[in-house]
Amino acid sequence: MACNLSLGRTEPCKESVGGLTGVYFMNYTTASFSTTGDPNYQITAYPSSSTVYYYDLKGNSSYTETVNSSRDNGTTFFSQELTLNLKKLTNEMTTQLKLMAYGRPIIAVTTLAGDTLIVGRTQGADVTAGTIQTGAALGDLYGYSVTFTGLEPLPAGFVSGSTAINPFGKVGNAPTIVSGSAA
Repeated sequence: MACNLSLGRTEPCKESVGGLTGVYFMNYTTASFSTTGDPNYQITAYPSSSTVYYYDLKGNSSYTETVNSSRDNGTTFFSQELTLNLKKLTNEMTTQLKLMAYGRPIIAVTTLAGDTLIVGRTQGADVTAGTIQTGAALGDLYGYSVTFTGLEPLPAGFVSGSTAINPFGKVGNAPTIVSGSAA
């Protein structure tokens, strides 16, 4: 594997925005996503007959990816952390949270900037922390705060051609989207 740089970078325009608009959960599968090769690693197709479950987000949810590299061990991996704040407690959502914690979903994260990233693409993402809370004061969160962690050999892949209006862009085998509300 070549380790040599292949691109430079100029200072980009100040047109980006932070934040997430939603997440799509897919039950873990060993079926492959199609990707372009390095250095322009992108998701170009979902596994056949995929179903994803959409969760709309507004507020303090976030995604952070950390590079973990060891000169001594000669290893590099990427730690992916997604923290979701989901408003309103319901019996149905508590059941879904339990299923998320028992499983290791693959998660498509959509950003306000119009990008879609695939978290836990090869290993899945585990629920590593979470609270179900009623709050104490009138304005406190009455809902869920859940952290998912993925440990992957490569950074989260961008979905090819994703936009704010079309999070699955130009991918082949676009998944069936199940949306609705457990609220």
